[in-house]
Amino acid sequence: MKTEEKVVRRKLAGISLKRILVPIDFSPLSKKALQYALRFGDEFGADVKLLHVIEPEVPPVFDGFMIAQPIVADGNDAKCANRLKDLASSMAVRGSNRVESAVRTGLAAYEIVEAAKEFAVDLIVIATHGYTGWKHFAIGSTAERVARAAPCPVLVVRQKEHEFV
Repeated sequence: MKTEEKVVRRKLAGISLKRILVPIDFSPLSKKALQYALRFGDEFGADVKLLHVIEPEVPPVFDGFMIAQPIVADGNDAKCANRLKDLASSMAVRGSNRVESAVRTGLAAYEIVEAAKEFAVDLIVIATHGYTGWKHFAIGSTAERVARAAPCPVLVVRQKEHEFV
């Protein structure tokens, strides 16, 4: 598609995307969400920010007493940061939009929403594994929490869907 056509399409659509946030957990489904984000980035000339959140492991608690000491991440931050930078650079090579990355530690949904505010993103593209029943109750849905608290629109990419990109 010609550059002139893209500009005309953007004006007609009335949508302006400058920054897109993509939470990445390195699963095939999160990489599928990345493909959606890159396509939107190409279409609107938006920058794409990859975010990986390392959640701290919480020790089990029994009757208000900690059974074990909290497990602290040991070097995971650096490994994830390198892996994310490699993914970002490989994606940046294929397209004209800028792809950056960041790693945070904390609760995933909270960190994603805070990053969206901090980076002033216009769209979050996030994958959901689509758990239902007991798994949804036990694990919860990060995508659902992000969609409820996000300061911008959220596109949720599911595993079982027809392909748009």
